[in-house]
Amino acid sequence: MHTVSNVKKFMDENFLLHNDSAAQLYHDYAAKMPIIDYHNHLIPSQIAGNHTFGNITQAWLYGDHYKWRAMRTLGVREQFITGDASDIEKFEQWAFTVPYTLRNPLYHWTHLELQRYFGIEEVLNPKTSKEIFTEASRQLGDGSHDVWGLLGMMNVEVVCTTDDPTDQLEYHHQFASSGEALKMFPSFRPDKFILIEQESFMVFLNKLSEVSGGPIKSFPDLISALKERAKFFASLGCRAADHGLEYISFAVFRDNEIEQILQTKLSGGALSQAEVDQFKSAMLYELGLIYHELGWVQQFHLGALRNNNPRALRTMGPDTGWDSIGDWSQAKNLALFLGKLDSEDKLAKTVIYNLNPADNEIFATMVGNFNDGSRKGKVQFGSGWWFLDQKDGMEKQINTLSNMGLLSCFIGMLTDSRSFLSFPRHEYFRRILCAMFGDEIEKGEIPNDMEWVGKIVQDICYNNVKAYLEL
Repeated sequence: MHTVSNVKKFMDENFLLHNDSAAQLYHDYAAKMPIIDYHNHLIPSQIAGNHTFGNITQAWLYGDHYKWRAMRTLGVREQFITGDASDIEKFEQWAFTVPYTLRNPLYHWTHLELQRYFGIEEVLNPKTSKEIFTEASRQLGDGSHDVWGLLGMMNVEVVCTTDDPTDQLEYHHQFASSGEALKMFPSFRPDKFILIEQESFMVFLNKLSEVSGGPIKSFPDLISALKERAKFFASLGCRAADHGLEYISFAVFRDNEIEQILQTKLSGGALSQAEVDQFKSAMLYELGLIYHELGWVQQFHLGALRNNNPRALRTMGPDTGWDSIGDWSQAKNLALFLGKLDSEDKLAKTVIYNLNPADNEIFATMVGNFNDGSRKGKVQFGSGWWFLDQKDGMEKQINTLSNMGLLSCFIGMLTDSRSFLSFPRHEYFRRILCAMFGDEIEKGEIPNDMEWVGKIVQDICYNNVKAYLEL
């Protein structure tokens, strides 16, 4: 039998770090930096209440679309994914799936999370499933692995949740008075009030009327209500808004036209696609003015084609793992939108996240058009998102940003996750970043100046986003 010598141990301390320079950059510079997770979908009530999970399935598999898609692909029945199977049965099916995820980022994430949170070095598979379930679940109940403990293990300093404008933010208020060193801030997600073509638009509008204390009968009423809600969010430390859109809309509009479009919607009338585009354009513009006035960061997650399986949407609802990369034209409207705000000197700090890797160079060059010297990295090409927050996607985003802009100004990684066990993704990113720098040091392509390169690494991992959010 042919044997191979010098095979590295699976996921040892130098995982992804293939030379001494990379290892030094990671261990001496990147690893020690705290985490500012400036965009995620964590549940605020679980943070405020310091939630304790009953077992590893609850912490790991509830709501994780990545794992669900992998299990479905392998032929695991929905009963064991989102259905009525027991937690141990669901975990066993995930353990059955894991060995088949080789070369998928789930394989790395799974074992990073087992190592970092639970000290479990064994590879997860059907043979180790029962032992790992028992040990991880035991630790989750031992008092040190509650939500605050899990975040503390990863040196998380700040989390920014994603919240509806009508949310009363009672859990943010509760947590702010807890005395915890960890900070939790809300983020403003008003997409429901932009997507006027949706049947649910009127439901959300009525809810906004209720929380804002008055009926919304006109476009100025709508903007005024959203502005007041934004100010309320700001009072609890909000520093950012976020939008998850297919693409940026930009159509020429006049105030009277937008008013008529809203009145048509309020009266139950039908809107043309041109009217929908005008309304979305006006909303994005008006919200952009609000963000600039408040000194916020506006984030745009662009390019997801959602809910592609009609049968699954009917039976399971949205956000259950049936989404993919879309292929819209992005550049022209984005330039017009940013240009309109910039021409009035009202362009807020902006982060643009791209989901289609074919558009990386488009987004990376677009941000350079609006970095006006008023602050470091005012307009950002955001980190690899969703389907691209894996090794290849991160490397492509980093390389594109390096080639088209200044990687040194980058605000780095975020989880964009619903799971409290997802924070090793920051480590994953940091290791990849250090491996790329280390490889070029070893090749003589950048100077062997550890102090300076280490500073750049620490800026990307932590310092840049701390300054960007004015924390």
